[in-house]
Amino acid sequence: MPSLKEYRDRIASVKSTKKITSAMKMVAASKLKKAQDQAEASQPYARAMSEMLARVADGVTVTASSPKLLIGTGSDKTHLLVVVTSDRGLCGGFNGNLIRLARLEIMRLEGEGKIVKLITVGRKARDLLKRAHKDKILHSFTGIGASSRVNFAEANETTQMVLEQFEAGNVDVVSMVYNNFKSVLTQTPSVQQIVPFKLAENAAVEVDEDKADTENLLSPYSFEPQENEILGQLLPKNLGVQMFRALLDSAAGEQAARMTAMDNATRNAGEKINSITLVYNRARQAAITKELIEIISGAEAV
Repeated sequence: MPSLKEYRDRIASVKSTKKITSAMKMVAASKLKKAQDQAEASQPYARAMSEMLARVADGVTVTASSPKLLIGTGSDKTHLLVVVTSDRGLCGGFNGNLIRLARLEIMRLEGEGKIVKLITVGRKARDLLKRAHKDKILHSFTGIGASSRVNFAEANETTQMVLEQFEAGNVDVVSMVYNNFKSVLTQTPSVQQIVPFKLAENAAVEVDEDKADTENLLSPYSFEPQENEILGQLLPKNLGVQMFRALLDSAAGEQAARMTAMDNATRNAGEKINSITLVYNRARQAAITKELIEIISGAEAV
């Protein structure tokens, strides 16, 4: 049975842990407000970009001269997955759930006979995936948003690498695996294809249900220059916007998940302190009773 000193040391240790988790919760809550505002501000722009591209692309006759980002390479043999996680842990299942989805996606694609390549964004994605898929990782980006907030220049580095791989013919299909920020309590691991541009899927997802008719996607405009030239300029920009939005969603989701995890840890620490204190008091009372019995027994013997 542990001594009273061991109980006191354990209570002091859990109290120190509780102070740390409480402080981390407050820091995460402070950072969450900024990250959430930034993520929510980017969503209307990203949605409008997809809707506009859907309207323009719907009126384009696909030919061999159409942008490759629209029509693809003509094959889907090689898939590139851009896996977006956080650099740090202590955020519950935020990274673990996403990595689990990424592994399932890799297994699914390889089961269909596809070649899979990876670009990891975030230290956790790199560390957790390199154990089994080190040979698939083309590059790892870390430290994005480490200063204060994610900026477009950092996201653009990832976008440029994706474009270089696609234009060089090294990959045929590019998808992002990231945590879609729904609310403070909900971050949904998602897979989104970004290359080639998927007209039907983007139209269905991004347009409101009451506007989902194909008639609403038809463009009433005449374009100068031609649609193909416009798409050739807009599709790379859309790729950058969607990548930036995914990074912002991931940053906001990380802080929300960390705040929730640290709140749970703080409450668990409080319950643990109460539990150990109760055991300590019982042990202390038993020790006092034992000493009294020994004193009384000694007095009676005299």
